[in-house]
Amino acid sequence: MKNFTLTIFLISCFIVSSFGYSKENRLSGNKKAVFFIPNISFDNYAAPTIDNATLLAFFKKYSQLKDYQNDVSALYKDRSYKAIWYSGNDINEFGHLMYHKLNSTYEEGVQIKIPYKNKIDEVFDEDSTDKVSESDTELLLSSMYILYAKHVYQGMDAAAQNKLEWYLPKKKISYETLLDSISSNPNLLDQNNHVLFSQYYKLQEVLKKYREIEKNNTWTTIEMDTPFKDLRPDDTSKTIAQIRTRLFVIGDLANDSKSNFYDRELMDAIMKYKARYVLTPNYIITKDHINQMNEPISDRIKTLMLNMERCRWIPPTLENQSEYVMVNIPSFRLYYVRNGNYDIVSNVFIGTPLTQTVIFSGQIDRIVFSPYWYVPSSIIKNELKLKMAEEKNYLADHNMEWNGGKVRQKPGPNNALGLVKFMFPNPNDIYMHDSPSKSLFGFEKRIFSHGCINVEKAKELAIAMLRDYPDWPVDKINEAMSGVKETPCMLKKKVPIYIGYFTAWVNKDGEIGFFPDVYERDVQLNSLLFPQDTGFKTANN
Repeated sequence: MKNFTLTIFLISCFIVSSFGYSKENRLSGNKKAVFFIPNISFDNYAAPTIDNATLLAFFKKYSQLKDYQNDVSALYKDRSYKAIWYSGNDINEFGHLMYHKLNSTYEEGVQIKIPYKNKIDEVFDEDSTDKVSESDTELLLSSMYILYAKHVYQGMDAAAQNKLEWYLPKKKISYETLLDSISSNPNLLDQNNHVLFSQYYKLQEVLKKYREIEKNNTWTTIEMDTPFKDLRPDDTSKTIAQIRTRLFVIGDLANDSKSNFYDRELMDAIMKYKARYVLTPNYIITKDHINQMNEPISDRIKTLMLNMERCRWIPPTLENQSEYVMVNIPSFRLYYVRNGNYDIVSNVFIGTPLTQTVIFSGQIDRIVFSPYWYVPSSIIKNELKLKMAEEKNYLADHNMEWNGGKVRQKPGPNNALGLVKFMFPNPNDIYMHDSPSKSLFGFEKRIFSHGCINVEKAKELAIAMLRDYPDWPVDKINEAMSGVKETPCMLKKKVPIYIGYFTAWVNKDGEIGFFPDVYERDVQLNSLLFPQDTGFKTANN
């Protein structure tokens, strides 16, 4: 740091005593400090001068930062080429905070390779004699800001997301506007719900908890009895005591009695655990359940990091909408959200690995009651023709008919679409619908469809969505769902629908759920974000 005159030194002491932000707090990144950039005039000390020539020379010298040149140049053009990270000829508090955040990216669930990290460290090392120039320091910090914002606030670019077949809308970030907001309120670096989807911060808190568990070595392997038999209430086993400890460590159990006896307290904890993992809600503990509990905590930590990355792609404005439908493929769940409340939570089943449900968003524009099902050409070719050849009356026996060169199934209780479908135009011909196969909703891994989303509470969803339509009372909906005649209902207000893929999700009660990576998308994302990590295994597979 530069040597100050006595006057400036006294001013600095006043700032420290007034705002509670000492050099030690600044360098250690004490989060309890109040970050404030005082408006002080340094008449005798000028901040470094930045112009186009300086920018060109910098990026020629620091060629590994070339990718950030356009974004950094835009920052200075937006600010009339005034310094960002200096007050006078000293780095301001915002610059110190940016350096701290750069050194703490592990808290954000990312691994960033920082070019010229040794040069940046020298800037903030008061004992270093090998200092870079003030203009280079200014531009290094601006480059680091862009690097940090790209990794933490924006995440993977749209082209890479498309390779992962993630077709939800990509949020857009103005680095200039973002800089203005966090420079005036640096605490936004810790939480900024205008930039990041709120689920991101919920996962971040769980990540801290699981890293602490890993650090404390309390995630110990559960040993199974030999030979093993399913554990049930009132059983006694050393394995039960170990399961009890695990559930205490992760928060499903308030106390660890160390008991070997499968009591009521453990029963409640098991039900809580199974709810978080979308498992069949019963008290039986199988070998598969214990194997799942024995998955390395490092894998669960990586799962949290991967889903934090997905949250970076989601526009936070999604949560501000008065009404929308969200489907999470790995949890086999649908949520109808109205005014911030989860009015409908329904089980769904989705496409098989060969006929995957697509990740995208749309606008539900109509509901069709007692629908016809127009059999897709692929199903006619691969399945129906063979059955028709084997059974002469197959179409009639299954309430089907030819219509304009196509096969369709007539309305009725056994129609493949059930008694209602929800339409949202899309190139993949995906929609949501009821199902006559109600028993399939009882399976843990519900991957049965040809790509469409089958909804267990389809009728309840239709009633909820038509709540404000006086010409569609419940009696009329019931009549329309009698299976006699196809009856469409055009929505005056389209309802947004988002079909996403999150293998870890924190619910409204703050409980973390881990879900099966049914399409192995965690494996794909992990290979792109952490190519050096080849030992990662996805949850629940």
